[in-house]
Amino acid sequence: MFKNKSYIGISFVILIFGIYAVPKIIDRIQDGSIVKGARLDNVSNEETKGDKLVLIGPVPKFDLTNQDNQKVTNEAYKGKVYVLEFFFTKCPSICPKMNVSMLEIENKFFGNPNFGIISITIDPEHDTPKVLKEHAAELGVRSSSWNFLTGDKAAIFDLSNKGFNLYAGENDKVNGGFEHSGLFALVDKEGNIRCRKDDFGNPILYYDGLDKKGVREIQQDITILLAE
Repeated sequence: MFKNKSYIGISFVILIFGIYAVPKIIDRIQDGSIVKGARLDNVSNEETKGDKLVLIGPVPKFDLTNQDNQKVTNEAYKGKVYVLEFFFTKCPSICPKMNVSMLEIENKFFGNPNFGIISITIDPEHDTPKVLKEHAAELGVRSSSWNFLTGDKAAIFDLSNKGFNLYAGENDKVNGGFEHSGLFALVDKEGNIRCRKDDFGNPILYYDGLDKKGVREIQQDITILLAE
């Protein structure tokens, strides 16, 4: 008899708690606050501002030759927002996809005098200015601010691996004989590498040129930098 009364009392307490708490829980689920702690709220607030991109550091200096056999340096792009990649014309794997992504970016900002693109070959022995000019024509490049650059092989590999910390290397076991990342660097008007933060509040450093999301994000951030 005593046990039955205890059970009835416990059931009554649970019922009262449910009447009071369940509507509040439902409200929190509907407004999304049920999944947000104080730390998550802080990260979310930083991510949704969108008005400040992380400054990584100054772009490494370079002095290379473009498809028109003209010298191009990092100083020539001061005052412009630009995207930079490493590639090579005979690349049979990721470069075609990178080309499509970069052409999409070119089309988005075509005609803007404050925007440019730089594509640096990691196979300069083959990719002469003449070859690069033919490659640009085959891609259908329209912008005069898109430079395809070549130069000393050792200097280019240092620029990629040490300057930008974007991997590039030779490997005779892979198709094409070279390996490199599919990442794009974003540079602001002052010559600084910039990027957004990931979902955890960490700088992404570079943008994935092989992924639609990465291409969409870099276009959004180009717009931000052009407005600065």
